[in-house]
Amino acid sequence: MTTNVQPGSTRAWLLASRPATLTAAFVPVAVGTACAAAMNGLRWDTALAALLGAFGIQIGTNFANDVFDAEKGADTEERLGPTRAVQAGLIDARAMRRGMILAFLFSTACGVYLVAQAGWPIVAIGIASILSGIAYTGGPYPLGYNGLGDVFVMIFFGFVAVCGTTFVQTGDVPAIAWWASVPVGAIATAILVVNNLRDRVTDVKAGKRTLAVRFGRTGAEIEYGLLILASYATPVAMWLEGLASPWVMLPVVTFPLAMRLFGEVRAREGAPLNATLAGTARLLLIFGVLFSIGIALG
Repeated sequence: MTTNVQPGSTRAWLLASRPATLTAAFVPVAVGTACAAAMNGLRWDTALAALLGAFGIQIGTNFANDVFDAEKGADTEERLGPTRAVQAGLIDARAMRRGMILAFLFSTACGVYLVAQAGWPIVAIGIASILSGIAYTGGPYPLGYNGLGDVFVMIFFGFVAVCGTTFVQTGDVPAIAWWASVPVGAIATAILVVNNLRDRVTDVKAGKRTLAVRFGRTGAEIEYGLLILASYATPVAMWLEGLASPWVMLPVVTFPLAMRLFGEVRAREGAPLNATLAGTARLLLIFGVLFSIGIALG
């Protein structure tokens, strides 16, 4: 509900930042830090800088999506998802752009510290992350509008975020970090799948060709199921490969929740999928915390 939200207020900006999405920034850093701990390379200073930088990039990307989706006509009164601030008239487009720039500048400041600690590869990671955050819905070839959003999330919320966090603490990207990236990126991508499944009718009108638009409901259901399967198979494989102790399989206790969410994806349509999207975000958080504990204990 936004009836009590005043335009331009702190509450409006909080709404635009979409706090519920910050689990997708927190979990990769937590898992990457656990990998560093497993390699006896834990550094709390760089872990904190990585976390703050990840929050800045996530919020900046949320602001970019808010303003660019409104301008491209993807966010209208027919929107089924949570309120978008620009479309709802709570924040004007120019102010949202300034907010986006400030969020990315904050993440850049965190990146400067990380570069001083871990070297030039962080420059490439930071630039690529920020540019991709903008290009997700902005620019001449927006990734989210051309069916590349899923790939973007898997790469940047999985491999880049987890491996990058491990690298800034250890100076290396061990095999355990690559493996650990898979379930983190997969469940983060599953969140996007639910979002795109919910919005596929209005996305068609806006010319947004997500995978859910291209391959329909059945394709989205299959993608969600495969992402969940990969997420739970990975900890088992890590144990079998000798990369971690049996504790790494702690997240398997959340499998019943994942199956319930998969059932909802198959049964629900439209606005009821908002609850499934929130549930998948909770799954990422719970899975990620248990996964981090299991890796660190190993």
